Parts: sequence; C-alpha cells; structure tokens
Amino acid sequence: MIYTCVIDTPVGAMRAAAENNALIRLDFTERQRFTPDTADWSDAPQEPVFEQLREWLATYFSGKSPAITPPLNPHGTAFRHSVWDLLLQIPYGETTSYGELAHKLGSSKGFSARAVGGAVGHNPINIIIPCHRVIGADGSLTGYGGGLDRKRALLTLEGVRLSDHLKNRS
Repeated sequence: MIYTCVIDTPVGAMRAAAENNALIRLDFTERQRFTPDTADWSDAPQEPVFEQLREWLATYFSGKSPAITPPLNPHGTAFRHSVWDLLLQIPYGETTSYGELAHKLGSSKGFSARAVGGAVGHNPINIIIPCHRVIGADGSLTGYGGGLDRKRALLTLEGVRLSDHLKNRS
C-alpha cells in the first residue's frame, strides 16, 4: 500500500508518498509526476513518516539544516541512486555542478554531466534530496522541476549568495 498526503510549504503545496514507512516521492502538487494509476494509494496524513517529514520541512523552512532525515526509498535505477546519494552529500547552503557530480562518479567510466543531469532531473524526493543545489558549470541557475523561482527561494533560504552566480537565468 502506498500512503500519500499533501503538505503546505512556504514554496507551495507538496504531495508526499510513502511505502513501508519510507518516503518514495515528494513533489510539488502541480507537477503531476505521480503515477496516474493510484487505485492502491490511500490518503493517510497521520502516517509516522509524514509526521517526520513535517518536522523536517518545518526545520528546513525555519532556515536551519535538519539534523534527522525521514527514511527515504526513492525508486530508480542503480545509476540514478548513485547520483541521488551524491546529492544527499551536498552540504546545506552549498552548491555543486553537474560536471563535478560526474567527476565524483568517475568520468573515466563514461558518466557525463548530461547523464548526471538526467538523473538529477528524475529525483523523486524534492528538497530532501537537494537537486536544487546543482548549478551549471558557469555558475548559472539551471533548470529545476519546481521552477527557477523556487530554486532561487530555496538557495536563498539556505544562505547561498545568488549574486555569486553571475548568470542567473529566468
């Protein structure tokens, strides 16, 4: 059984989904990335993992780095998991580039910044797996599934000086 709930945040409503008491998705409600076949899904905002998620989000949106992360179990390929694991290592308030992530994965193994970008773009657990902290090699704010306005808001909340990123795109 997959349980879901909607949580309001300062940057918009988000839908969370959990299975076996671990988050499998957290996305902005208007993105419609959730599987259309939701017959086995149940609205259950009282699930313990959603309580942990609410605490995490409250801490995050108060401008602090949450100390404890709810259990995560995003569904994806082994390559995507390796990228998402690297995203989880980006410190609060810092950024990295797609190229730097590819280098950490081992560019000698053929992992390109483009392939990393594809995995980042398929991140199913927004904000907690911080894909918003990935920027272009030239310092530009590149695409974010939640929109560049949200990306700017999240980075600003974390104390990232956006003036340091000279080519902010809209």
